Amino acid sequence: MTPAQALRDAALAAAVAFGLFAMLVGLRTDIGPAGGLILRSRWAEVALLCGIVFAGRLAITLWAGRRALRATTGPTPFTLALQRLGRFVAPVLLALALLLPALPGIGRYELDIGILVLTYVMLGWGLNIVVGLAGLLDLGYVAFYAIGAYSYALLAQYFGLSFWICLPLAGILAAFWGVLLGFPVLRLRGDYLAIVTLAFGEIIRVVLLNWTELTGGPNGISGIPRPSFFGLPFNMSGDPDSFAGFFGLEPSPSHRIIFLYYLIFGLALLTNWVTIRLRRQPLGRAWEALREDEIACRALGINITTTKLTAFALGAMFGGFAGAFFATRQAFISPESFTFIESAIILAIVVLGGLGSQVGVAIAALVMIGGFEVFRGLDEWRMLVFGGAMVVIMVLRPRGLVGTRTPSIALGRKRAISGDLVGEGHG
Repeated sequence: MTPAQALRDAALAAAVAFGLFAMLVGLRTDIGPAGGLILRSRWAEVALLCGIVFAGRLAITLWAGRRALRATTGPTPFTLALQRLGRFVAPVLLALALLLPALPGIGRYELDIGILVLTYVMLGWGLNIVVGLAGLLDLGYVAFYAIGAYSYALLAQYFGLSFWICLPLAGILAAFWGVLLGFPVLRLRGDYLAIVTLAFGEIIRVVLLNWTELTGGPNGISGIPRPSFFGLPFNMSGDPDSFAGFFGLEPSPSHRIIFLYYLIFGLALLTNWVTIRLRRQPLGRAWEALREDEIACRALGINITTTKLTAFALGAMFGGFAGAFFATRQAFISPESFTFIESAIILAIVVLGGLGSQVGVAIAALVMIGGFEVFRGLDEWRMLVFGGAMVVIMVLRPRGLVGTRTPSIALGRKRAISGDLVGEGHG
């Protein structure tokens, strides 16, 4: 592309940006001196944003035009550098997550953020089975998250079961609904599969919203029992039957928060371990074959029905585990917590991290969930700056942060190949 064409393309992008920002940023309503609403204009901010879009689009166009195509199946030098760095990043992140509550300066706020990040890491790893490994685009993953949460809440309240009994039951119920979803979509691919899974997520939310006798409807379910440390409750009484009294500790509300942190940390590690083990088994290789080419997968004699249903069931099970943890942590759930935006965030984490990459999903969850809190000081500009950062990452790494794939099994030495040669999760 010539410089004149690049300038014309950048000007067009700036014009589109002006059409978007003119109303969203340029005009704002404020409360006037008399108490009424007044319209305030901010055209300087609009001009600044349009200038940023113009410069960014011009830089991207010129940079992309100068890139030479390489006839190779190997990863790029930048990808190789990230791959070498990833060998140290994963152990460092694991050690940091393990020692986070003991680090100086870590308080309630930091632990709450850590719990939230680990919850989305677990959800991302669960969805990665369906989208990243099996190649089935699922836009209704939040439904299994909701099923796990409501299963735990109802079983704990109506039957008086403990958290450790309700946790596996919530996962089993979510897996059952995952199989029920899998049967109708066995013959669907791509956009049609995405539409059906999106509809399934909305059906579950509408049922939870309207079945007031069981779910409480829009009021939700409150007073959900908190988890205990193998029968020792976390309270401030200091009784011998409490956690603090049994171990001779000073009663503190941080004990329960730290316990919840290590609980979701253990659940996330369990999800990762099971996924890695299954990926090396015949079932995991069948998922990858299904992702690459379903017709070739059938020709090899692989049972497509079993392969798809196991992917939906296992992904749903881990979503149910995360939902049960969410319910016991919040002690209150309602349908507003399980909207489509949650599915979109989880899917964005998987895509941003790299389809099929466990480390990439963990880093993406840290960037998207933890990074959003970093920009909290920017007030109303937080979403804009955060969204711009996501756009830059996806422009530079269109196949995700970890865009290479190492074969699960190989004859001889395993060699990573470029993510451009691997099928994406389109069904």
